[in-house]
Order: sequence, then C-alpha cells, then structure tokens
Amino acid sequence: MTQSRRDMLRQLAALAGVGAGASLFNLEAIGQEAKDPRFLIVLCASGGGSIIDGPLALRESESANPSTVNCFPDSLVTGWSGSPFRAVDLSSDAIGPIPAPFSVKPSDFFGRRREDLMVATLTGTSVNHQVAQRRSITGNEAWRGRTLQELVAWQYGADAPIPNVHLVAGMGFNDSGTDATVPTYARRQIVADPLVWPLSLDGGRGVQGGLSPEVLAAVRGHRDNQFEPKTRFDQIFKSSPRLAEWKNLRGAPQAKIEELDLITRLMLAPDGGNFPLGEYGLGSSPSGDAVRAVFPDYATDPLHAQAALAFLLLKYRVSVSVTLGPNFSFVFKEGGEATNGLPENSVLNPPLAFDFSHQGHRAGQAVVWSRLYQIIDGLMTLLKAEDFGDGTSFWDRTMIYVATEFGREKTRPSGAQEWGTGHDLNNGVMVFSPLVPGDTLLGGVDPDTGLTYGFDPVTGDPDPGRETAEAEIFAGLLGALDIDTSGSGLPSVPAMRRA
Repeated sequence: MTQSRRDMLRQLAALAGVGAGASLFNLEAIGQEAKDPRFLIVLCASGGGSIIDGPLALRESESANPSTVNCFPDSLVTGWSGSPFRAVDLSSDAIGPIPAPFSVKPSDFFGRRREDLMVATLTGTSVNHQVAQRRSITGNEAWRGRTLQELVAWQYGADAPIPNVHLVAGMGFNDSGTDATVPTYARRQIVADPLVWPLSLDGGRGVQGGLSPEVLAAVRGHRDNQFEPKTRFDQIFKSSPRLAEWKNLRGAPQAKIEELDLITRLMLAPDGGNFPLGEYGLGSSPSGDAVRAVFPDYATDPLHAQAALAFLLLKYRVSVSVTLGPNFSFVFKEGGEATNGLPENSVLNPPLAFDFSHQGHRAGQAVVWSRLYQIIDGLMTLLKAEDFGDGTSFWDRTMIYVATEFGREKTRPSGAQEWGTGHDLNNGVMVFSPLVPGDTLLGGVDPDTGLTYGFDPVTGDPDPGRETAEAEIFAGLLGALDIDTSGSGLPSVPAMRRA
C-alpha cells in the first residue's frame, strides 16, 4: 500500500457515521487481509440467463402442465443421484431464425463441476437490462450503493496494483458504486481490449528507439517538479483533490506497475504475426502457453481473451476482482463447411447474448449457457492448477458469481419446442466456489408453473411461501467471501457460506 492510500484511509476513518464495516477502516486489518485474500470473478450472463434452462431444468413428467410450461422431454434431461442439478443436452439445426446448427452437452460440465456449485433462487425488482444488471452487483443499492467488486477490492486489494478490473464495458454489471467513501484504488478499471491493454502498462517500453529508463525518469521528474507547477492550470487547480489523485497515480502506483513487468506478464499473444513483440523488445507472458491452451480462440473470441487475461490478473496478483462476460455483439467462427447456412457450432454468441431469447428462447439459452460453462470450466482448470504458495490453490479462495439481470417467461405455446420469451423477475443465480455449499440448491422450483421459490437464509431450507431478495443474495455473497459487513444493516445469510 502506498503512503497516499494510507493517508486516505486515515482520513476516511476519521469520518463519523459513515456506517462502514470496521475492518475496512483498520489499516492493520487491511494489510493482513491483503496477505490472505479472496478472489471474485463476476461472470456476466448478459441478457437474462434463465435458471430453468440451466441447472434447474424441469422434466415434462414432473409438471401438471407439461405442454405449456418451459420443461423438457425426460429423455433430454440428465440428473445425478443425490444432486439437485440437471443438464439438458440439446441439438438443433437452427438458433431461432439463424440457420446455424448447434449441439451442446452441458452434462459433461456438470458431471465434473457440480460439487463446487451452489444455486440460490432469486426474485429481482427490474426487467430493464441496465437497471437489473446494476442491482445484481449492488443488491439493489443494499449497502450505500457499493458494488461487490469494490468491496472485495477494498478489503483484499490494498496491495494489488489494479485491484478491480472490468474486462467488459458498457453494461450495468460494470457500473461504479455511488459511495464516495470507497477509496480510489478499489474502483473499477475498465479494459476495452485484453489483447493490447498490457501495452499501456509501461510508459517507456514497446517503442522502437524510445527513451532509456534513466532519461524517461529525468523527463518525468522535470514534468512533475519544474514544468507543471509553473503552468496556469496547475496554479489554479493545485488544491483540487482530483488533480492530486491524478498526480499520485502517475507516481508510486505507476512505478509499481512498471516494476512488476506487467507489460510482459499479462501479454496473451505469442511473439510473431500481428504481435511482433520481439522487434519491440517485448515478450509473451510466461503463462501464455497455458492460457492459450485453455482459451485457444483468444485472438478472435472476445470472451476467450477476457477469460485468459482474468486468470493472469489473479495469478500475478494484479487484481482481486475481475469482471467479464459476453456483450450483445454477434460472434461467430469463420470458415468450415455448411450446406445451408452457417457451419455447426460456428455461432459463439448470438446477437444480444441471452436476450436472443426474444427470438429463439430454447436454442439461445442453450448456446449461451454452454459458452459460459466453457469459460467457467477453463478458469477452474487454471486456478486449481495454480499454487497460491501455502499449499492451497488459487481456486481454494476464489468465487465465480454468475450474475444476470432476470429470468425469462416460464410458459410457451402449447407443445412448442422453440418460441420467444420476454423478461421475468423470477430466477436464480449460480455460484461456483469452494467457499459456498457445494452441489446445493437453496430454494426450489414449482414444476407446475416454472417459478422458483425462496429459502430460509439461516438454515437454507426451501420455503415455497418466500421470495429471496437481491439484498439477501448480495449479503450472502459477501459473507462467503468473508467481507466484514458490520454496521451495514445487511441481512445475515449464513446458508450461502460453506461450513
């Protein structure tokens, strides 16, 4: 932690009545927590991922209304003895109106990963994309408008160079919080392009014929101590806290980033082709081969690039919170053979991601869920293999929260296998982590309506007469991450924390 951060936290600690958790203002506690961090990955199920098209799929034989409720032929639904979860292996010759055949097999994924999965049912409060996305990370402004990502970065990221990185932009999932007492270092850093962003992490390298480190340091010193203090702008605004913070960021924090050689460590691309790194005195990440093996489409699939960089940010302890996910762009693989339309499994992200369900619900949900499962599987593989240094893996202290806006309508035209759906407040969330109860469903689904119902926040027992609120999910996630919420007024949800 730099001196300026400590000064800032001391000033915040002196503020009376801000209602924050004690540990967030305790410098000694923050230093200790930075050495024993938890890591948060927010994976955005953009567009409205329906939980009953995922691990809570319904069999037709379970419903009194099988022809009109969103349920599946029994033969398509895979289950496991003693597990509340299901998987629907699905194939079709089109994704709604898109002539692109696909085949997905999520049963393979859940067969391997369900022991680290908890699903908690939820009833949201908005069917507006931007609003509902924001509420999924603030619990509907449950704690002074702070986001999950900010709180994790605040408590665990004081010594991290860039604690809170967002690899997807333009959505409510990556909103900033509204609490001005959150320190600057914990606020979001948006990355527009994971492939080229590392080039911005060093002010002198990667330029042919550039300045030597010694000359660059001298130029920066002249700028800071001679040139800028004499400018009219600096003389007028020298007392501005924002200008002071900007100058601070150009000092010790920038030097720390450059000293850590992040321009190399975070470089996904190998040397050659479109990235002639060697010609500019640069190189690929030492972990590049490992992440490219797991996310091979990093150069053409934005989500693969995001996931690869997310892992590197955690591995090198650059960040403690990373946010990623598909946006609403149409992503498909070029090439391949097709007789009528696009080749099989060439569509990676249909237009609007999960919101393509307006045009083709069942296929759209299946394709995008499969895409997210692949990302989760890859991240878990890499994190499990990475030693934290104390005999545990990075995965042992990581949470993947699959955040989404809302669910989808639960009914369909009689007997339809494909149809369009609107938004529905009723849904649920997936959390993959050794920090939550594994292979566990909190709440349940009424098979006659497709609606989820809530659970007792203390015992976790299903409660058909109860709805789970956004603030409860928010509080439960913070509890599982061991964030001190004292003084927050948040509800206690111990059912979401692994004993």
